[in-house]
Amino acid sequence: VREAGRDFTYFIVVLVGIGVTGGLFYVIFKELFSSSSPSKIYGDALEKCRSHPEIIAVFGESIKGYGEATRRGRRQLVSHVEYIKDGLRHMRLRFYIEGLDTSKRGTVHVEVKENPERGRLEVRYIFVDVDTYPRRTIVVEDNR
Repeated sequence: VREAGRDFTYFIVVLVGIGVTGGLFYVIFKELFSSSSPSKIYGDALEKCRSHPEIIAVFGESIKGYGEATRRGRRQLVSHVEYIKDGLRHMRLRFYIEGLDTSKRGTVHVEVKENPERGRLEVRYIFVDVDTYPRRTIVVEDNR
C-alpha cells in the first residue's frame, strides 16, 4: 500500500509537470504565432512603414523599429492597450522608428479592430508622427 501511494504521488507530480509545460508552450505559441498578438501586429505595421514611399523619402531605405526602453536600456517592449468597444476587441500600439541617420525619428500609431465575421483583428489606421524637423504626420493606412 505504501509503494502504491508513493507511485500515485509521483504520477500526480508528473501530470502536473506535463500540464504546466503544456500551458507554457500554449502561451508562447499564442504570443509568437497568433495573428492577434501585439508582436505580430507590430511586425506587420513595421513592414508597411518600411514599404511606404513617403516614409522611405523621410527616413531612408534602412528603417528600424523599436519599442519602449526598459530600465536596462533595451527597447523591446511595444506599448499596447487592449479594450472592448461595442462588443468588439480593439488594440492600440505605439512604437518608434528611425532611419540609418539616427537624427530622423518617428512615432508610429496603430489601431486594429476585430472583424466580427472573421474573428480576426484588422488594421483601422497606421500613421507616423515625424519627431524631427519638419514635423508632420504621414498616414500609412486608414480604413476607418
